[in-house]
Amino acid sequence: MALSVILRLLAAAASLYMLLLMARIILTWFPTALEGRPLQLLASATDPYLNLFRGITFLRSGAMDFSPLAALAVLSVVTQILSTAAAYGRISLGIVLALVLRAAWSIFAFFFGFLGLAMAARLVAYLARWNSLHPVWRVVDALINPVMFRLNRAIYRDRIVNFRQGLLTGIIVLFGLRILGGILVGTLAGLLVRLPF
Repeated sequence: MALSVILRLLAAAASLYMLLLMARIILTWFPTALEGRPLQLLASATDPYLNLFRGITFLRSGAMDFSPLAALAVLSVVTQILSTAAAYGRISLGIVLALVLRAAWSIFAFFFGFLGLAMAARLVAYLARWNSLHPVWRVVDALINPVMFRLNRAIYRDRIVNFRQGLLTGIIVLFGLRILGGILVGTLAGLLVRLPF
């Protein structure tokens, strides 16, 4: 009973810390916002944890920094492990592995969905003949083109594919991967939870 209460308190503390991290991440979009004392305290409480992930090079790609997402994902897994242990009074390796697998998949599913939606928006802009040189579409193109070209090269090999067909193929593949991956991860996580150890 006492262990369950302690685990619930730790899970609540981890959830509260996640809220602080999200506030800090959002405030990084507004560089002048961290001038007051309360905001400096927030930065001093959250930056050491975030800096652990900022040092991981593969989480940073050009102007994109996915380290805050990884930091939140890890803390989310820890919170789920603590909550599960508090609810069931036990935790097994299978449950931990299932939680880690689901958290890792949620990151990939987010990227697949995000890139698929970006490609869908770009397809609408292309079909509507909106200005392709607009800065917004140039940023979107810089984000989706490397993924779209790799997917098209894997599917079509050496055949030349027009932009519209490339976008359609990318959308179908990304959303297909998201759906099939979700089914596979759900099945595998269900098997892991049943492990006796």
